[in-house]
Amino acid sequence: MQGRVLIVAGSDSGGGAGIQADIKTVTALGGFAATAITALTAQNTRGVFGVLGVAPDFIQQQMRVVLEDIGADAIKTGMLHTAEVIDAVCAAIDSASESMPLVVDPVMVATSGDALLDAGAEKALAESLIPLASIVTPNVPEAERLTGLTIATPEDMRRAGDKLLALGPDAVLLKGGHLKGDTVVDLLITPDSVETFASPRIDTRHTHGTGCTLASAIATGLAQGLGMSEAVVRAREYLQEAIRTAPGFGEGHGPVNHGHTVKEFP
Repeated sequence: MQGRVLIVAGSDSGGGAGIQADIKTVTALGGFAATAITALTAQNTRGVFGVLGVAPDFIQQQMRVVLEDIGADAIKTGMLHTAEVIDAVCAAIDSASESMPLVVDPVMVATSGDALLDAGAEKALAESLIPLASIVTPNVPEAERLTGLTIATPEDMRRAGDKLLALGPDAVLLKGGHLKGDTVVDLLITPDSVETFASPRIDTRHTHGTGCTLASAIATGLAQGLGMSEAVVRAREYLQEAIRTAPGFGEGHGPVNHGHTVKEFP
């Protein structure tokens, strides 16, 4: 077991996204997952039916005690639903005794379409958390909300990625899965380069938690000492196979197969 990842995110009672997806992903890639839970959600593959937030000071406490004892080689953030929560998480990161890679998944809307971020929190996300990030991993709708741009092509993605990069992160992985076409194109944008990743689209409704899964896979790679591009490549390969072998659970957007790397015992 190599690579300690502290995950700061919400819980998904359906098990396909959020903390549950994060823990499965980190474990499946050989890392160790610790958590600071920001909210409880009542959800399944059909939607989000309730959200119960955790007090910001308790989120900070969860982070602090893990970092003081177990430590972390990377931090990954997911659902941070209010400005107060974002401010608390930023303060905990700033006060950490050691700097480490920070992967920010700007969770705004669930795969089902349910909002997971208060409108007032978008400013805090853009101005406080994203500038701290080693990499931020928005999908197209999230990038549109953060930049105010309309994204319909890879060229639009490049412009939006540059605008996101101007907020201060070291890198932006803009995911193109929401665009039309038989090929999914993602762009990894840094101040020095733009790297394009393309893969065949898998025709499936079982994509619940793919954003959480990809971000946690990247965080695990960084925690294990991979370079940014290497971490993204491995994370994309892991996610593609997880989607391809999805178990088919639920009546809506079902979970992926996080355990496809795990050897089954007899």
